[in-house]
Amino acid sequence: MEAKKIGTNVKNTLTDFKKFISKGNIIDLSLGVVIGTAFGKITTSLVNDVIMPIIGIIIGGINFQDLVFKYGDAVIGYGKFIQSIIDFLIIAACVFVFTKIFSKFKAKEEAKPASPAPNIVLLESIRDELIKLNEKK
Repeated sequence: MEAKKIGTNVKNTLTDFKKFISKGNIIDLSLGVVIGTAFGKITTSLVNDVIMPIIGIIIGGINFQDLVFKYGDAVIGYGKFIQSIIDFLIIAACVFVFTKIFSKFKAKEEAKPASPAPNIVLLESIRDELIKLNEKK
């Protein structure tokens, strides 16, 4: 008796999970997280491997990874923090640009008027014919 109840609970839970995961928003969100994670890695590499070395050369060969403040045994790596800030600013700028581009495409899609359904067209033509018949009388 108890095993049957557990089986029913598991089945209900799986059914609820299937309904939950089948919603389009969940799938879109999960894809966004995966793509965002990959994009974050690319941006971090861009900052660490391209931008920061160029900035270091411009300001006198400083490696930002080596910028630290020591106070006793404590070591504060503010160079890495600066890199993280630059990384964040680049990601934020890219997200802003992508959002602007996406909203322009979405606005164009919303601006297109939807063609009326065939049954609406038929009803309008019947209405127009009835108006013509009433005008002739």
